[in-house]
Amino acid sequence: MSTRLLAAVTIKNRWGRANHSISCLYYCLHIRYNYLSNENIYPCNPIPYEASILFCSLIMSLKPMTKPTFEKALLILRQQDPKIDEILTELGPPGWRKRKSGFPTLVRIILEQQVSLASGKAVFDRLQLTVPRLTPRNFLKISPESLRQIGFSRQKTRYCRELAEKIKVGDLRLGDLEKMSEKSIREELIQVTGIGRWTIDIYLMEALKRPDIWPAGDLALAIAVQQLMGLKKRPTPEKLDLISKKWKPWRSVAARIFWHSYLNGTF
Repeated sequence: MSTRLLAAVTIKNRWGRANHSISCLYYCLHIRYNYLSNENIYPCNPIPYEASILFCSLIMSLKPMTKPTFEKALLILRQQDPKIDEILTELGPPGWRKRKSGFPTLVRIILEQQVSLASGKAVFDRLQLTVPRLTPRNFLKISPESLRQIGFSRQKTRYCRELAEKIKVGDLRLGDLEKMSEKSIREELIQVTGIGRWTIDIYLMEALKRPDIWPAGDLALAIAVQQLMGLKKRPTPEKLDLISKKWKPWRSVAARIFWHSYLNGTF
């Protein structure tokens, strides 16, 4: 039988004064996403929305999303947000998309920076024809000139070669990222030249399958949010971050829904 833990948590409002004091019984063992469906939460008192988000974010911070939890998140989001319900009713759900974590995926995401997904894929496909077994060591055997013939820009050649070199010498261990917190992952990857927030966001979402990532620097996401929410101006990354709070702790899924709408031209 699972052990239960009594946890008292005080939620404070923006002015720092105690807003809610709650006690929550929850399972310590076999922690899974069914926390979100309240299957394993037994509150002594009704849990405020802010507290539920706090608990969910804490529990989910290291858990990769699976197809069943992705489908559950779609249901939760459409129940919470009429606009998302409208998108899903018209288009159906977006496909469950995941990429294998590791060096090849990170190279492909770098290739997708500031270009269309199709353009990035075309260059990556040519790279795989040149190097069927794409490892950092094998990648470094390709000359910069050959990479440019494949379709790499000078900048992306430098970015990917530095990434490969860091992995080769052991300064970056991509396999270790899967067990790290989002904050630690960002601190590790940001040290690589050419890897910024957008690249990290996409890797977290699609390779590590973290459920609450919001790529606020993504142009397609900004356009979709602007049009579907009827905003006069395209939202800045800072504005997008503020807007996204209502979709926590499922912002990765919300982003996928807005991309689904953008790609299928619903506006």
